Amino acid sequence: MKESMKKQGVTVLGSTGSIGVNTLDVLARHPDRFEVFALTAATQVDAMLAQCERFRPQVAVMASAPHAEALARQLQGKGLPTAVRAGPQAIASVASDERADVVMAAIVGAAGLAPCLAAARAGKRLLLANKEALVVGGALFMQAVQEGGATLLPIDSEHSAIFQCLPEDATQWGARIDRIHLTSSGGPFRQTPLAELRRMTPDQACAHPNFRMGRKISVDSATMMNKALEVIEARWLFNLTPRQIEVVVHPQQIIHSMVQFKDASILAQLGTPDMRVPIAYGLSWPERIESGAERLDFATLAGLTFEAPTRERYPGLFLAWDALRAPEGTCAVLNAANEVAVAAFLAGRLRFDQIHAVNEATLAAVAPARPASLADLLALDEQARAAAQAQCARQG
Repeated sequence: MKESMKKQGVTVLGSTGSIGVNTLDVLARHPDRFEVFALTAATQVDAMLAQCERFRPQVAVMASAPHAEALARQLQGKGLPTAVRAGPQAIASVASDERADVVMAAIVGAAGLAPCLAAARAGKRLLLANKEALVVGGALFMQAVQEGGATLLPIDSEHSAIFQCLPEDATQWGARIDRIHLTSSGGPFRQTPLAELRRMTPDQACAHPNFRMGRKISVDSATMMNKALEVIEARWLFNLTPRQIEVVVHPQQIIHSMVQFKDASILAQLGTPDMRVPIAYGLSWPERIESGAERLDFATLAGLTFEAPTRERYPGLFLAWDALRAPEGTCAVLNAANEVAVAAFLAGRLRFDQIHAVNEATLAAVAPARPASLADLLALDEQARAAAQAQCARQG
C-alpha cells in the first residue's frame, strides 16, 4: 500500500471479546493501512484501558456510565487523550461516525443489532461477526445495507469461507449456487453418551475443541445452536432458500465450509482454525493481507472426517429450518429464547438438556407479528425474553 494513501479508520464494537482481540492483533500488523478510531466494550475496564494505551483510539465507549467513569479516571491518570462515552446510543454513534471507514461488529447477541444498523445506514464497510444482527434483523437489516450503500462482509469463519468461494459479482450467485455446506466441529459433546448430556456443566460446555471463545458462544457450539443461527445468517447473506443450506460435522475444522454449484462441482475454503484469517480477509477485501495465522501443513494432517448431525444429539440445530419457514419474526424469537436459556444454564438455573426445551416452548408460546421497524424487533425481542424466562422457571 502506498504511503500517500489515507489510512482507514476502524471502529471495533466489542473490542475486549475474542473477535475484538483478534481484530486488534491483525490491525497491529498493518499500521500503514489502518488506525483505530473507536473501541467499545461492556464491562471490562482493565482490558479496555490496556487497549487504549496500545492503540490510542479517539473514542472509547463502555456500555454503562459507571464503567465509563472508571475508565475515564484511569485514562486521565495516565494522561491519555481518548474521549470516553457511555451507553447504547454512544456505541451506535461510533459505528456511524464519518471518521470510521470500517466497522467490526463483534458485540455478542441482539445487543449488537442497533449499532450494526447504524453502520449499515451510514454506508460503512461492515465486518459482521455478530450473527444475531442478521438473525434478528433479517430483511430489515439487509434493506438497511442496500439503502445505505454499505459493504457487508461476513466474519464467521463458515460464512467467510462461503464468500471466498463465490464470484465477486453477487448478481451471479443465484445462477451458480446449488447449495452450501456449513461445517461444524460438533462441539465438546460430539461423542458424549446422550444420557449424560443432562449432567454437563457450564465449564464442560465451554471447552470448545478448537477455538477459545466467550462462554455464550461456546455453549451455543455445544448445543449447535450457533450453527442454527449460522443457517439463518446464511439465508440472508447469500439470498438462499432453506433447502439450499446444509450442515456437516467436520471435527478437524480444516475445511471451513463449501459451495456446491449447479454443475455438481464443489469449492471449499481450507485453513488452520484461526479467526484472524477471516478478519484479515474482511479488512482487506478484495485484496489479501498477512493475518498472523499458521500455514496449513498438508503433510502433517492425519485425516479429514465428516458426519451428518442428528436431531437426537443436536435438536436445536433443526429449529433453524423450522424458524425460516415460519412467519417473519420467528428467528428473532428463537434468538431471544436461546440467549435467555444459555444465560440461565451458565448461572446454574437450567440443565444443559433444558436449553432446547426452553427454546422450543418459547417458539410455541410467541406468535410474532411481522416486524416493520427496529422498534418492532426490540418489542418482539422483549416479549420473547419474557416468555423464555417463564419457561426457564417452569423447567427449573
